[in-house]
Amino acid sequence: MEHHRVFDHEMSELKETILKMGVMVQGLIHKSVEALKGPDRELAEEVIREDDKVDQLELEIDEKCIELVALRQPEASDLRFLMAGMRIANELERIGDLSEDVAERTIELIGQPLLKPLIDIPKMAKLTQEAVALALEAFVNHDPVKAKAIWIKEKEVDKLRDAVHDELVGIMSQDPTTVSRAIPLLLISRHLERMSDHATNIGEAVIYMVEAKVVKHSGGRAP
Repeated sequence: MEHHRVFDHEMSELKETILKMGVMVQGLIHKSVEALKGPDRELAEEVIREDDKVDQLELEIDEKCIELVALRQPEASDLRFLMAGMRIANELERIGDLSEDVAERTIELIGQPLLKPLIDIPKMAKLTQEAVALALEAFVNHDPVKAKAIWIKEKEVDKLRDAVHDELVGIMSQDPTTVSRAIPLLLISRHLERMSDHATNIGEAVIYMVEAKVVKHSGGRAP
């Protein structure tokens, strides 16, 4: 019994660490786009610094998962939880890296007037934060339905990315002097789209954890 109590406690602590990492990453997505809207160099630099903490948490989660697999020899459902935990931490770390990339592109744009009012990019950031929140809820509650709802958010993000791309390409083609201001915004929209892809990957990991099914989404269609 003591062995089970200790294992349950360690699994609970691991879940809390993954959630902590998820909340930090949602904060980085929000701050990176708020810095762009400012523009706010200090906030962008804060995102770059905080991403180091996210990287550290991923290492801690990986090490803990490997230790629990090696020492506790968990049964199948717990093993799937640990495998999913490692994958989720990796996906969150990638989202953190992409938030840092947004912050770096933001710093490039400081001192230059924005090409256009920021409408679609903040919408993309909000949807991506919501997708990460859904993914974490699905993980905590072992809820494959919530996991599959992430695909809907991802499709919306993809549409917005296409709209931003088309608009910026149109601006650049009419006035080539705008290229240096358009390219960072193009990259930011791409980074946000990739963040939503990583949130979808978390959804896939949750479905594997709960249903022991490997799911690969295709073009934003829910399975």
